[in-house]
Amino acid sequence: MGLFDFLKADKPNNGLDINSGRAECRNIQGAKLVDVRTRGEFMERSIPGSINVPLQDIQSISTYVSKLDTPLYLYCRTGARSSTAASLLINMGYTSVHNIGGIVDWRP
Repeated sequence: MGLFDFLKADKPNNGLDINSGRAECRNIQGAKLVDVRTRGEFMERSIPGSINVPLQDIQSISTYVSKLDTPLYLYCRTGARSSTAASLLINMGYTSVHNIGGIVDWRP
């Protein structure tokens, strides 16, 4: 990891938005789609196949994802919380973290 690699978490990676990120996630065996919104927000509306690990509980992600090289595709409402979560996960040692933005832009 380079000195400024943590800045990559501030934007969707590789030009991915929530729609292309979800599609990519579905095509990678073992990849996880992670909703970092609150449990209440997740229950109101979520993307099928996603797991809910609220930002305030992100340290518990190892309950769902134990391998640090598992591709993680993060989303929230607008992309702000998923950006923060991406930075935290990178600092925790996860190596394939993608902030794909907000569910407000998701097209089912």
